[in-house]
Parts: sequence; C-alpha cells; structure tokens
Amino acid sequence: MQLLTEAVIVAVRAHGEHGAIVRALTPDEGVRAGYVRGGRSRRLRPVLMPGNRIQAEFRARTDEQLAHLTAELAHSRAFLLSEPLAAAGIEWACALTAAALPEGQPYPALHAGLEGLLAAIEAAPSARGWSAALVRYELLLLDQLGFGLDEDRILGLPPALLRGTATPSWDTIREGLRVTEAFLARDVLVDRRAEVLAGRERLVERLKRMAIS
Repeated sequence: MQLLTEAVIVAVRAHGEHGAIVRALTPDEGVRAGYVRGGRSRRLRPVLMPGNRIQAEFRARTDEQLAHLTAELAHSRAFLLSEPLAAAGIEWACALTAAALPEGQPYPALHAGLEGLLAAIEAAPSARGWSAALVRYELLLLDQLGFGLDEDRILGLPPALLRGTATPSWDTIREGLRVTEAFLARDVLVDRRAEVLAGRERLVERLKRMAIS
C-alpha cells in the first residue's frame, strides 16, 4: 500500500525510544495511522503536532500492516499553542476526530469541516469568531456518523448557529455546546467518554469565562 496525500494530524503518541505513531485525517481515505521514524526528534516534533497540515506518504506491504509515514509540513498551526483558547479548541477538535472516526473510512465532508474549523481558529484565536464553527463541526460529525439530530433534538438552536448565517450570541453557542455534548457522550464517545471529554470540559470552561468577561 502506498498513499500520497495531504492530511491533518489529529493524534500523536510516542512509540519506542525515538519514534511516534501519527494519525491523520485525509480527504479521501479517512483517518490513517503511520509510524514516523525519529518522530520525537527536535526536527520533527514541531511538524508532528495535532492541527498541522502535512504532505504525507504512507507505505506498507499490506493494508493490515501499520504503515511507515513520511511527513512534510504543509501548514503549521503550532504558533496558536501560545493562545490558551485556540490551543484548547485545536486539542478538542483533533481529539474528537481521532476518537470518533473509524480508520480507513472516507469522510471528505469532515476533512473539509475540520480544515474550516482550524482555519477559523487561526483567523480569530479569541474564540468569538470560531466557537459557533466548533458547534457546527460537532453537529456535522454526528450527522456523518449516522447520529444526525432531528428537528426535535435541535429545537431551540437558531439558523444562525446551524447554518452560519450570522454570528450567534454566547447564550446560543453555550446551548449548542450543551446539546452536542449530550449526544457525543451518549452515541460517539461511549468507551472513551471521560478521557476525551475532559479536553472539551476545559475548553467550555474557558469559553464561559471569556463570555462573562
């Protein structure tokens, strides 16, 4: 198997003394995992960060084998890690994607949605301009995984939040986050609920403090 593609890194974990296993969301092949030799080196650590866009080459003898991954940085969002809200938003969006999506299943709409959300965070690290986009990404993910919310479930969420026709109020955004959290916890993050949702809780607390201030 050989795959050359652009991808967004959604998870990185150390493997062995020097390597790393990277999971990345591709436009046409969904989430793919690969082993990066020297992935913990000083040269590669700034490249292998969740939220970064890379040019990826996956190579494996069979589809079942963990691929070797060569990654070249296409677009870095590492500078956003100095912004607590932006960093928390990227952490949650990538962690949700990595935890929720099965490997090797194509989700082109989610790839486009994640890129759009990350671009919104990059354009407005203060969160006023991207928190509604986060709710819409969570709704999109639920829909793509077959847990789309019907009209009864999204009752009270205005068109400004659902379709991005205007900038919603903080109260509307908080209500959207409350609705999506309930269904993500129940339907998507069943086995990793506490572990993954902890990052979301940190983000929501920061958003609450910002809205009050």
